[in-house]
Amino acid sequence: MPPGWTLSRGIVLTYPVCEHKDMLRIRVLHGPSLNLLGTREQSIYGTLSLDALDSTITKLAKELAVKVDLRQSNSESELVTWIQEARTGYDGIIINPAAYTHTSVAIRDAIASVGLPTVEVHLSNIHQREEFRHRSYIAGVAIGQIAGLGPTGYLLALRGLHDHLTASRRQKKTPAPATARRTAKETR
Repeated sequence: MPPGWTLSRGIVLTYPVCEHKDMLRIRVLHGPSLNLLGTREQSIYGTLSLDALDSTITKLAKELAVKVDLRQSNSESELVTWIQEARTGYDGIIINPAAYTHTSVAIRDAIASVGLPTVEVHLSNIHQREEFRHRSYIAGVAIGQIAGLGPTGYLLALRGLHDHLTASRRQKKTPAPATARRTAKETR
């Protein structure tokens, strides 16, 4: 029986319960120097601040009925810890590892170890920049990479990860088709 109040004469008023346990939860991680968005190398990263970017992500998350946890750190160890913590209570990760993309086996290994679908995001197109930026340690353990679309990349990552997770949930809820079995009489 749904929750409610019992009134005199056994009358029960029930009220709907919002099923937050089924709401998708996605951790969004911003790597080093992204706290300087809006003031840092505007010709490459644009003029949007991190707070404004986070507000845009949060707005889309509400539209998609997704709970997002947004975090930024300049520390590799803190990013690794947040990835590991996401193992329980989160359905997926969106990460802009920034410069750690090209150097951090630790972040790559953390993503691989938690087994959560992860989308790698970059504001700039790392493949059009300096040679050392072309290699991503994260790409091999991510379900996708979005680069070069500025802040829109985060929104595409959120939509894509939402769709991926929703489809995965539907598959888990749909029973597998019964296998056809032949009886001894059918094979004769």
